[in-house]
Amino acid sequence: MAKSVSFGEAIKTCFSKYATFSGRASRSEYWFFFLFSFLLSFIPIVNFIAGLALLIPSLAVAVRRLHDIGKSGWWYLICLVPFVGGLVLLIFYLTPGQPTANEYGE
Repeated sequence: MAKSVSFGEAIKTCFSKYATFSGRASRSEYWFFFLFSFLLSFIPIVNFIAGLALLIPSLAVAVRRLHDIGKSGWWYLICLVPFVGGLVLLIFYLTPGQPTANEYGE
């Protein structure tokens, strides 16, 4: 299972793995990066630029989070299903990661 990380470590990790869709991401890594992205959306001048800059790392950390619970990154596409898709992803993102190594990594 991926280890718990601090807010700063999560941001640093997500930017260092900017477009890395392999491996695993802990719940804390995913949610701290989500919080970082959410907070940036409240700054009007930065909002559009930050949205573009954070698009790929947000997708990458979401896929790595799915890997942590043993799901394929292709499950992310369920968000295209109105209402239900977002709820399914939320449940996946809140699910604890697998405590042992899985097909996606340690």
